[in-house]
Amino acid sequence: MRLRSLGVALAAMAALITLPITQLPAAAAADVNLSQGRTATSSTNENSGTPASAAVDGNTATRWSSAFTDDQWLQVDLGATASISQVVIDWETAYGKDYKIQSSSDGNTWTDLRSVTGGDGGTDTLDVSGQGRYVRLLGIHRATQWGYSLWEFQVFGTTGSGSGPVQGGGDLGPNVIVVDPSTPNLQQRFDQVFAQQESAQFGAGRYQFLLKPGTYNGINAQLGFYTSISGLGLNPDDTQINGDVTVDAGWFNGNATQNFWRSAENLAIRPSNDTDRWAVAQAAPFRRMHIQGGLNLAPNGYGWASGGYIADSKIDGTVGPYSQQQWYTRDSSVGGWTNGVWNMTFTGVQGAPATNFDSGPYTTLDTTPISREKPFLYLDGSTYKVFVPAKRTNARGVSWSANAGTSLPLDQFYVVKPGATAATINQALAQGLNLLFTPGVYHLDQTIDVRRPDTVVLGLGLATLVPDNGVDAMHVADVDGVRLAGFLIDAGRTNSDTLLRIGEPGASADHSADPTTMQDVFVRIGGAGPGLATNSVVVNSDDVVIDHTWLWRADHGDGVGWDTNRADYGLRVNGDDVLATGLFVEHFNKYDVLWSGERGRTIFFQNEKAYDAPNAAAISHDGIVGYAAYKVADTVTQHEAWGLGSYCNYTSDPSIVQRHGFQVPVRSGVKMHDLLVISLGGKGQYAHVVNDTGAPTSGTDTVPSKVTQFP
Repeated sequence: MRLRSLGVALAAMAALITLPITQLPAAAAADVNLSQGRTATSSTNENSGTPASAAVDGNTATRWSSAFTDDQWLQVDLGATASISQVVIDWETAYGKDYKIQSSSDGNTWTDLRSVTGGDGGTDTLDVSGQGRYVRLLGIHRATQWGYSLWEFQVFGTTGSGSGPVQGGGDLGPNVIVVDPSTPNLQQRFDQVFAQQESAQFGAGRYQFLLKPGTYNGINAQLGFYTSISGLGLNPDDTQINGDVTVDAGWFNGNATQNFWRSAENLAIRPSNDTDRWAVAQAAPFRRMHIQGGLNLAPNGYGWASGGYIADSKIDGTVGPYSQQQWYTRDSSVGGWTNGVWNMTFTGVQGAPATNFDSGPYTTLDTTPISREKPFLYLDGSTYKVFVPAKRTNARGVSWSANAGTSLPLDQFYVVKPGATAATINQALAQGLNLLFTPGVYHLDQTIDVRRPDTVVLGLGLATLVPDNGVDAMHVADVDGVRLAGFLIDAGRTNSDTLLRIGEPGASADHSADPTTMQDVFVRIGGAGPGLATNSVVVNSDDVVIDHTWLWRADHGDGVGWDTNRADYGLRVNGDDVLATGLFVEHFNKYDVLWSGERGRTIFFQNEKAYDAPNAAAISHDGIVGYAAYKVADTVTQHEAWGLGSYCNYTSDPSIVQRHGFQVPVRSGVKMHDLLVISLGGKGQYAHVVNDTGAPTSGTDTVPSKVTQFP
């Protein structure tokens, strides 16, 4: 490692102390920094502390430097072909005297955009004109005996149409229905959408009802598929419904196990008959609600139900899950809770029943270790804003009594409407805009790249992203505080490697003060047609909070078969200190959850193994029959989880006996609480619960086999 002069070292230290992030000169207003957070590579690195990635991280206290020879290069992949207008180089003391700026469409054949001779270091702002996906700095002659060293390498330009900057704000598109108490024929509006969406499980319709603050009398908003209802007040009690918001299962003969993909948020409801009905299954969040009465989670007639999730809500009366097989409730208050079937888990819930997992379904923790509520749209007077709640630690009860957080005006969001292209979406992100996806189905021909800290990506009405031609749907850089919320990713017909990736491989930055959150983000592979993805969600960043997700390889619908909608992994966690609250992952060809990061925690897990495994041989590995639903990697030394259930329903080969539902290394730092496995009607069995511990399931009686503590 070369030594710098004392003056240079002191200057670098001052930069670290006073201003670690510096805004370098920018190009024309229509052009944006396309390189920050992108993948960078180099011919050589001086040492491990000066990698290529440091040149595009936006931090002028980190640098790339090369070996001490000439003909060295640094290149950045912009992710898509761009029109390049300017390159800015912030040199360190060891600068380039003679060098070239080049572009390429494939990273192999290069075109010169600008040649510099006799450079004098400092900051070089170079106007260029060209196109390419890759941009390279090729160093020809060094100015010093050291290598080439620079703090930042910035590439400015445009992607997409190049017609100018993307504008923030605007209207909310054709599928958002904004109403107030005086809206004519309001009940008819609800009924019309419900008639269309009641049984449209794999349809293309997407709708969001937004209710302005006020009092609504005598309405019953029945919610079908891909329908969301939200109040536009800052608090739930600002929007009062004297009536009902209802989910039932008449369309499916009283069976609520397929009531997916709908939501209710930020409303106060005084039920017409004292009890509201919310008979849902997975991917149907109930957030920031005030029920001025009771809440029934079962369908009319108490048919089958398989849900569900409540957060940041107050139910004045009693919650009756009745036939609900499992449920997770977080940071809420309830007037009472009666019965339950297999796995009812509570954290930070005032009025929750005490843990009784030995003899019953309850697992209760007094507080939630880390939580931050989902961002939501509201009206400040007549102006739309998005409220971004603050992080809470050891939370208990609802957050809205304090309303800690920040408000972002809508003009800081690109309001994405049907027909928008991925190129325009990425251009908006590069400009520094957040994203508000209005209800619709969005086909993507390139990956959506979220690279700015604290970016909000919020969906309305289960907005759905479909990656085409094998691209990944979304990548999030290893940055602080990104909020992902309220959208569905639907795998395309060509295999994607990873539908959602949070953090680049090898990410290691500390985000504990401002973690990235993933809330009500759902993934589907198959069902609406063939879909393929090796990984559904991969978390590489540290400190991420996954708060309610359903990752589902379809077991019914169109395009369903062992290889037709193949998806090996549901969730892969490589980052450290990741917390999952409300984790639903089902039917993947290999591990549903594979957790490799240290100090991970999961509170509530619901799983079904793949129904369509053709035989035991197809799921055998390492001498084990069946991939565990939840595997903690052998290298992990610390992990903890509470309230986990896995069910098998091997309809293609009921003779399969799966080794276990859960597989973890046996170490004092790995602690598992309240686990169960169940054979659904005798279609396959489990030999054990966790590793080789726990009684086998048997017969057709769907009685759980439990382990309350392991090891």
